[in-house]
Amino acid sequence: MTKGLLITVSGASGTGKGAVCDRLRATTPTLTYSISATTRAPRGAEVDGREYFFFDRSEFEDRIARGEFLEYADVYGNYYGTLRSYVDRQRDAGRDVLLEIDIQGALKVKAACPEAILIFLLPPSLEELTRRIVGRGTESEESLARRLASAPTEIDVGRRYDYVVVNDAVETAVERIKAIITAERCRVERNAQLFDTFKK
Repeated sequence: MTKGLLITVSGASGTGKGAVCDRLRATTPTLTYSISATTRAPRGAEVDGREYFFFDRSEFEDRIARGEFLEYADVYGNYYGTLRSYVDRQRDAGRDVLLEIDIQGALKVKAACPEAILIFLLPPSLEELTRRIVGRGTESEESLARRLASAPTEIDVGRRYDYVVVNDAVETAVERIKAIITAERCRVERNAQLFDTFKK
């Protein structure tokens, strides 16, 4: 197989996707983390092309019009998106690309790139999800109630994904995702050229 995989990991708020993706990246050096584009200003020591691709709003909207994004969204007045050209360049070089992305973004990626592999991260239970969100201590009572009320609907969208991984422990979830990546690399349609070497 020469072309890399496109892997998305998402889930409802509080499922621990950040921790899982960070550990996955740390233990899988062959995995390239997708760099998003944004219209927000750089913060601190952020560098264009390293943390984000920074565009002004006009350029971002021109790129939208030209169909250059696999997905994009306007989040609190700033655009964020995944550049098709960046993902294609990495995959054409044989590197697997990881997108840590929200649910709506993942479904847009799948529509734009049907071979994308969608992995949905689940908490062990709704009770554990509640404990994790409360434990972060970052939510007001109103925000917490809103997140918990929307969680069952968000989670149900996972039925549209290719795989589901329960994040009962970060290391275990990471190993399950690695197993999915290995299995996907072994799919016949990704390795058809191997059979040609046996033709007389």
